[in-house]
Amino acid sequence: MAPDPEGPAISVIVPIFNEEGSIVRLCDELLRVLDSIGRSFEVICVNDGSTDRSMGLLQEIANRRKELRVVSFCRNYGQTAAMMAGIDYARGRVIISIDADLQNDPQDIPELLAKMDEGFDVVSGWRKERYDATIRRNFVSRVANRIISRISGVHLHDYGCTLKAYRREMVKDVRLYGEMHRFVPIYVSWMGARLCEIPVRHHARKFDKSKYGIERILKVILDLVVVKFLDRYLVKPIYLFGGFGLLSLLLSISLTALMIWLKLCEDVSMVQTPILPLTALTFLIGVQSILLGLIAEILARTYFEARERRAYTVRETFNFQTD
Repeated sequence: MAPDPEGPAISVIVPIFNEEGSIVRLCDELLRVLDSIGRSFEVICVNDGSTDRSMGLLQEIANRRKELRVVSFCRNYGQTAAMMAGIDYARGRVIISIDADLQNDPQDIPELLAKMDEGFDVVSGWRKERYDATIRRNFVSRVANRIISRISGVHLHDYGCTLKAYRREMVKDVRLYGEMHRFVPIYVSWMGARLCEIPVRHHARKFDKSKYGIERILKVILDLVVVKFLDRYLVKPIYLFGGFGLLSLLLSISLTALMIWLKLCEDVSMVQTPILPLTALTFLIGVQSILLGLIAEILARTYFEARERRAYTVRETFNFQTD
């Protein structure tokens, strides 16, 4: 296939961390499916600080197939950073993400592309029939998906499915941190992207064991709070902190009025009730919240004016042309 000077039609991102047992088979199946589609493509494997033979196997495959490009991190930064690196290095007009553990099926990629051809900006995979631990993975995933859908207003059955397709222009400016790679559909939906979800195949894990546990639902909830805050209050954080501060000051004023009324009308001493310390406490909380809001305003302005900073460090790359 002749190289496309304007970049390939498809970029497939594969985050990899200690997946030596599945890499060869995954790349063989992935390249076979992509070859059959008839569009120009690249596969970007992001080695997320693997300590096994993953990097060596990737180099061997990259030497045979120039469509496979490798980004190797200095250490393990996590799946979100690996996804962000893949997006940064991708040149394709459509970006597809897939897991390296063979639980996602590359044969679903043509169906994702068919939906993209219908005009959708994001096509998300839905593992309708999952082959994971019933409680530790499936139940936790259902709970997390319902919480995310309810809070974000973007309703998907399976936020945790890595197999997704995006138009490049929708994700090229998205910055991801923490565990926020699963929230990309939320970001692009808030930007006005057309989003749909289709059932995809899911296979039982054949090598090693899952790197995620039940504690991940707590991380998801905390990250979702951050996402919601960034969406509503990043530009004007004073609205959140200042609003809470004003409510605290209003409560302090109300408690003061109640304390005076009890003293004058009921002859109740101020020291006989907990109202006095509560009044002082709510007043201090109100003042501190407003001051915190002002500091957040300064930080927000610094954030928008500062230079961009990546959440990862790349040690080496393969099959990338240098300027």
